[in-house]
Amino acid sequence: MNRRITGFHQDELGDWVAELDCGHTQHVRHNPPWQVRPWVVTPEGRRGFLGATLNCVDCDRSFPRQIHRASEEA
Repeated sequence: MNRRITGFHQDELGDWVAELDCGHTQHVRHNPPWQVRPWVVTPEGRRGFLGATLNCVDCDRSFPRQIHRASEEA
């Protein structure tokens, strides 16, 4: 199910995590050649993806909402 990105934060390893409007989260790593998301490495790039949609597998599986901390630097 597609959900909109409402914010970002970094996990304990420094990887970026998208916060979705459903309350779930999803990692958005830039790790070429497997995951190519150069926009995630800059504040401007992340701001440009606010409102974009990602498929939320947790919603597809009917998992309950997660409680995540407030967004850090977008």
